[in-house]
Amino acid sequence: MGDSPPARKTIGEFEGFGIPSLISGILNFLLVEAQICSVSTWMIQHSKHFNPFLVLLLHHNLIRYDQFGISRKGSQDTTDEHCTIFYDKEKVELLEGGTFWLSESPSVPGSISWGSAVPCIATWAISFLFYLYITKNGVEQPGFSFQIVNTNMDEFSPHARRRSALLTWQHIASLPPTLPVVYCGGFNTQKESTTGRFLLGRSREHGVVGDMRDAWPNARVRKNVSLIHTYHGFKGDKQGAREFLKLMFRALCLCWDRQTQDLHVDWVLYRGRSLIPVSSEVVNDHIDNLYPSSHYPVFAEFMLPRSVRLLEPPPVQPVA
Repeated sequence: MGDSPPARKTIGEFEGFGIPSLISGILNFLLVEAQICSVSTWMIQHSKHFNPFLVLLLHHNLIRYDQFGISRKGSQDTTDEHCTIFYDKEKVELLEGGTFWLSESPSVPGSISWGSAVPCIATWAISFLFYLYITKNGVEQPGFSFQIVNTNMDEFSPHARRRSALLTWQHIASLPPTLPVVYCGGFNTQKESTTGRFLLGRSREHGVVGDMRDAWPNARVRKNVSLIHTYHGFKGDKQGAREFLKLMFRALCLCWDRQTQDLHVDWVLYRGRSLIPVSSEVVNDHIDNLYPSSHYPVFAEFMLPRSVRLLEPPPVQPVA
């Protein structure tokens, strides 16, 4: 390995596509963003209206990327909302994946529990990065595996969000402790809520405590810190020093955890010592005041151990 730089992978997530008349602009925006940021994986949640059409367009225009995910109504449905995972085929191989429903019957498509207004899902994928891992003995072992969990929680019921968080964390906790996990999506609540406090290990839910970490406060570099809200309703709300001071005053009065410096409802959480958040950004880019989502996308870049370096991807077989 010598002095080769640490390997990195980037995670991005979007929530909520716009109205049908804006499809062309939204598509162009997403294509530009994905190419500029060159992310390894990126996720879409709560995609409404023309979601299958948009996903199809993205799939055909982003040749490097493949996608995984099904409708919240089940694999036979092609019209409803998805939690889609896009991944760069030149960097990432999908090993296995699935979707479960945030309900008392997680394997039943479309199932609803705990007062949820609509079916909610979590789509997960175990992925393999084309990297080479060098052991302490100098033995080369190919690959770096990790799991991504992409979710969108109920907008109205705090109880449903708590139980959904518990169900998803139980899924994560059942994985081998050596498998890094990135858990992201639209949580539709702030991190100081009971849902956030449970996942971040600061409160109990049904006798257990979560062990996730938040990429935003732990990142070495954070961009657009003044954007303390990720929801903006397609308006691109201007948030500055005044909003930040109001947040600090609120945090002081409520004795919030010192790391809580935002009111984000879209998070990138992670688990695993081998994942080190290098940078995180709330992205407020737009084209002629056209935003791709009612929520600002959240990006996170992770640094992998120095014993991991990039491998050449397998050759693509020519199409006959």
